[in-house]
Amino acid sequence: MSNPLALIIEDDEDTRTIFAAALTAAGFDVWPIADGQEARQTLQTAVPQLIILDLHLPHIAGDELLHQIRNDSRLVGVPVILATADRLTANQLEQEANIVLLKPVSFNQLSILAKRLYARHQ
Repeated sequence: MSNPLALIIEDDEDTRTIFAAALTAAGFDVWPIADGQEARQTLQTAVPQLIILDLHLPHIAGDELLHQIRNDSRLVGVPVILATADRLTANQLEQEANIVLLKPVSFNQLSILAKRLYARHQ
């Protein structure tokens, strides 16, 4: 049996690398994505088991992607962790996300929360 797939939609390369390492340590296969347009295209065919989503992305904003995820019958039940430094927007979107993490997010924090959230949605 293969590992569950996690999409990491984050434009900052260093943050993306840390998130990928944390999720790999938590037992996920990761698919890093650097911008909103690529994420939108990927989400048209991929059905991950977890999505880590930044709000401020090039081309298409994270809030638009979150609305797309929640309105797509294939993706509506996929757990989404918002990881952002934008507290105001995060507060406005907390009803649509499963977890909101304000940056900086620690390696251990993300690894533990991802495992727990995935286990809860099995």
